[in-house]
Amino acid sequence: MAGELNGQGGTRSDAESAGIRLRERELEIESARHAVSRLARAHMTGGAATGELLLYSGPGGMGKTSVLDEVRALARGEESCTVLFARGGERQRTEPFHVLRQLLMPVLSRLTQTERDEVFGNWYGIVGPAVGLTPPSGEVERIDPQGVRDGLDYVLTQLAPRRAPLVMVVDDLHWADRESLTWLASFAVRSRELPVLVVLAYRNEFAEDTDGLVRQIQQMATRHHELHTLGPESVADLVRSAFGDKADDAFCRQVWAVTAGTPYDTVALLRDVRDQGIEPVEESTPRLRDLAAAARGQTRQFWLEKLGRVTLQFAWAAALLGTDIKEEVAAAISTQGPEQAAGSVRELVRHRVLTTQPNGRLEFVHPLIGTSIYQSIPDAMKTAMHGIAASVIEDAGGGLVLASRHLLETHPEGDDQMVRKLRRAAVEHLRIGAPDAAQRCLKRALAEPPSDEVRAVVLYELGCSALLTDPAATVNQLRLALDDEYGLSPSMRVDAVFRLSEVLAHSSDLEAAAALCAEEAERADPGPDRLRLQIAVFMYQTLAREESDGPGRSRRLRQLPLTPATRDAKHALHALQAWDLTLRGVSAAEAIEQAEAALVQGRLPAGLAWTGLTWGLELPALVGLTFAYTDELARAERLFSDAILEFEKAGWSGAHRGFAYFLMGLTRFRRGLLLEAEDFLRRGLRLSERIAPGIPLEWDIVGVLADTLLARGRADDAWELVQKYGFAPPGHRTAMVLPDASTLYGKLLLARGDRLGAIAVFTQVGAALDARGWHNTVWAPWAGHLAEAIAPDEPERARELAREAVNRARVFGSPSAVGVALRLEAAVSEGPRAVELLLDAVGYLGQSPASYEHAYALVDLGSALRRVGRIPDAAEYLYQGMELAQHCGADGLVARSRRELAVAGLRPNRLRTLSKDALTQPEWEVAELAVRGVPPQRIAEELSLPLSLVHRRLAAVHRKAGTGPEGLAAALGLHEGGGAPQD
Repeated sequence: MAGELNGQGGTRSDAESAGIRLRERELEIESARHAVSRLARAHMTGGAATGELLLYSGPGGMGKTSVLDEVRALARGEESCTVLFARGGERQRTEPFHVLRQLLMPVLSRLTQTERDEVFGNWYGIVGPAVGLTPPSGEVERIDPQGVRDGLDYVLTQLAPRRAPLVMVVDDLHWADRESLTWLASFAVRSRELPVLVVLAYRNEFAEDTDGLVRQIQQMATRHHELHTLGPESVADLVRSAFGDKADDAFCRQVWAVTAGTPYDTVALLRDVRDQGIEPVEESTPRLRDLAAAARGQTRQFWLEKLGRVTLQFAWAAALLGTDIKEEVAAAISTQGPEQAAGSVRELVRHRVLTTQPNGRLEFVHPLIGTSIYQSIPDAMKTAMHGIAASVIEDAGGGLVLASRHLLETHPEGDDQMVRKLRRAAVEHLRIGAPDAAQRCLKRALAEPPSDEVRAVVLYELGCSALLTDPAATVNQLRLALDDEYGLSPSMRVDAVFRLSEVLAHSSDLEAAAALCAEEAERADPGPDRLRLQIAVFMYQTLAREESDGPGRSRRLRQLPLTPATRDAKHALHALQAWDLTLRGVSAAEAIEQAEAALVQGRLPAGLAWTGLTWGLELPALVGLTFAYTDELARAERLFSDAILEFEKAGWSGAHRGFAYFLMGLTRFRRGLLLEAEDFLRRGLRLSERIAPGIPLEWDIVGVLADTLLARGRADDAWELVQKYGFAPPGHRTAMVLPDASTLYGKLLLARGDRLGAIAVFTQVGAALDARGWHNTVWAPWAGHLAEAIAPDEPERARELAREAVNRARVFGSPSAVGVALRLEAAVSEGPRAVELLLDAVGYLGQSPASYEHAYALVDLGSALRRVGRIPDAAEYLYQGMELAQHCGADGLVARSRRELAVAGLRPNRLRTLSKDALTQPEWEVAELAVRGVPPQRIAEELSLPLSLVHRRLAAVHRKAGTGPEGLAAALGLHEGGGAPQD
């Protein structure tokens, strides 16, 4: 059954009510009829109903509302259509999500519980408060506006097929609140993918006031109709529809002349002519110009004479409320009792100022009337009435989200209670994902002004309100709060410093972030706050691209006392020490031990939560990255998966979720799941581009994505990517946790045959990292690649470099570190020595979850064996490497292994896809023995298997479990004396 699910009705002009078809509007109406019919027909026949976006624009009074009324009538006439309607309000532009609440609340509030679960999925806590279905939750301090928009996209994607075909109509788009307009601009791109007809109308003269969002919508429109003035014939039709044939031609012509063919002015003039009993003949035409001028002026005196003082006061209250007028609220604002208010409503309806809607609400007959009445309110009374409106709305249960726009219109008086209300309103706005609205409230609170003791706190809250959206504003406001004469409490001051340092760090100024925290730490008294700042200093210095004394910093970090620290600080210190050990390449086992100490039962503690505000996201990221670079990839994936879920739950869909995708992509790359890595990284890159070009997140993602493309054999694509994004270190941007950017760039140059360029890059980065004491050959394998680059000219030096890299890898001790270093040494060695090194490399990498590196070593080993004439052995390793490379998505490596087999005179077999979802029973058998400490040779004897097959099965076990030998038992749930899980 067709129906209109909206909180407001429409207002049809006299012309439309009388059934008059204006000649100048036939094309626009026919366009809407075609769109509605096409959508309904496709739905009824079971076809693919794709959406359209229709726009109607023009100056005020051109009849846009009447056209939209006709569109809604057409849609209601189709049996299957669901119609949603909303209208922007001139006085409600500062009320966040005002338009979306009108549009979506009626249909969403009628969903059954089952439907609600399906439509919202995991987004109810984010979208529900924004559209008014549920009050803001206190669980999340602030919600990212992008998260709300993403949630709305999801909800509409789920809702549209269930209420298809869906017709969404928004009038006065130019007055839509920014939160609603921003979403509508982004949804316009997707609307064609859904069974949704979106119809929007706006005034041209206001389009530029919307920061280009209306222009963005225009670019997506299927059809855009600009409404123009009516011609003499259409105006004559309107006149005769009102007065019949007694209206003569001269009178009709003069009506057109004095109104300039504007539909609104024409209808208003004809009402006044009828109300005053003027005959529609030529003799009456001299009076038309004066009537038209009075109707356009609509001054306070005009309305007072027309309505009377009591009725006008109610009209003023209604004008304050805008598009959502409840009679009892307007009565309270105008201090009228129920009977007096009812009388005022009757008069306003009689004079065609207000109209009553089916839901009992009131609405202005035309937005221009509401604007005129609002402008007629004396300034002092307007201010007082806004203050009353705020109290009335709050007392009626509307909450500060709805009341705050009225608080903004009051005059500053130094009222402490007003400051408290505005601060509470800001909190509610942040909890629904409307930081701009929160900032308006806090700026108004500063203008009140607050007491000296509270001023710094308000500045601090204002700075924090922009954390997710406007870093520059955050920096300015937090600096003002810190410089305030009366200042913040010691703990709040430390928090303000930390918030400010975060913004500086995320803007690539890590040195300034570290200096800020160091300066404040000197001022702070000994205790948890001071320790928090000291840890922050170490963190930013570690993440910075350059530092003067890396070894000294590491030493001071190890000496930082833990005894007076809170539990949160201890977890933070363990996280930082784990990453420091990882970068220095000291001991993978020690790094894992520190990372585990930062966790509680394998999960991040509350103090290190991804969405926590005590430390930020860097420290939990460093815990996960420690696992990623010590072959504990399954643990890293669990942490990064938690990050994605936590950010989604909190509605942090901007840089935070993009960063989580980056971390997951990096971990999948390390694991050798290259297709999955590319997918996560490209998703993160899309989020990064949506935020702003050139941010550090983009730098991180592009580097790892280029490395992934190289591993897939797509060197040209990788080069094109880095050229597009200007990835050419050393750059002005700081990559906070990226595997060394210069090493990645050197690998790209080497892949393109630019040995001299690669040598320069690897030499420079090697010197810089050695100076910092960072010797991790997994995070920055510059030495092995430099050896490859110089081998044709300096073979002996190349071998020395490669051997040094192997020694460093052995110190660190993770299987992938040693295995990759051995493979790179083999690349600059020859004959039996290369074979020997690669056999060791394959053995080590078989104990790691690094599938791509294992596949690379297998193919290298097969190639080396072919070159020394050991064809049967070569075939075995080439087949293994080819199969594993296929599993990884390393197409270039697959092609290379096929070429090697062809050169050896062998026919490549058909590739099989390895399952990563579960171990086979034979793999469980070797896994169980390995966990018990049985060496591979004895496993082979006990199971009567060739040793090479045991190594292959063990490699599959480590790869699928996502861990090296240290974490195998925990990853598989095997214990000494235990066995494989039984079905």
